[in-house]
Amino acid sequence: MGKIKTHKATVKRLTITRNKKIKITKGGQNHFNARESGNTTRGKRRNITAHESVRKVVRTLMPYNY
Repeated sequence: MGKIKTHKATVKRLTITRNKKIKITKGGQNHFNARESGNTTRGKRRNITAHESVRKVVRTLMPYNY
């Protein structure tokens, strides 16, 4: 039986922590940030912890990283 391919776009966007939690970087951080308020800019620095239901999907997309 052959190997399963890893979905590379998913690997670039998600990180998996030691406790198998999935962290996602928020979008919309690269440009057009001068017009944002300070609270919005600070909020964009934080990563989001994905919901538990996302794990099953990520396991199929990233079989060797999970």
